[in-house]
Amino acid sequence: MTMLRKQRGSTLLVALVMLMLLTLIALSAMNASTTSIEVVGNAQLREEASAAEQQAIEGVISSNFTANPVSSVAMVNVGGTNYAVAVAVPTCKSTVSIVNSQLDANNPDDAVCLSSGSLQNTGVMNASGVLSTTQPWCYQQTWEVSATVNDSDTGANTSVHQGVSLRTPAGTDCP
Repeated sequence: MTMLRKQRGSTLLVALVMLMLLTLIALSAMNASTTSIEVVGNAQLREEASAAEQQAIEGVISSNFTANPVSSVAMVNVGGTNYAVAVAVPTCKSTVSIVNSQLDANNPDDAVCLSSGSLQNTGVMNASGVLSTTQPWCYQQTWEVSATVNDSDTGANTSVHQGVSLRTPAGTDCP
């Protein structure tokens, strides 16, 4: 009986220690999941901001931006959040003249660029059926368009640079 009296209350002490350990493990798991949710939320906001930038760049590229390149600010809604996207002045990186042999006469985009070797011959094929190597009416230009989002509401700060290569009328030089 002396042994039993010495152990009385030890079960309660062990149970309290185990309960304390389980509580600490549960709190640690809750903190880890909260941190993970914040990381995922930040990644989502960054991706939304990048999508907004890409959408603003596509809007600039689809316009006739080579005629008068200017900076702009576009309001883009992605995922229910409005982003103010600052698009920098597009910069022309290079202008390369192309020859008729590099064009496809069946492609409507290329057809406007094809030129004739002489005024008597209005076609683009020479006698052997090969495209002439005369200077066409277009140049191949490479441009860079940049967009930035600095959203104070979400804290998203991203930047996207997009290169685009397009045909411009002959005589259009890089500004």
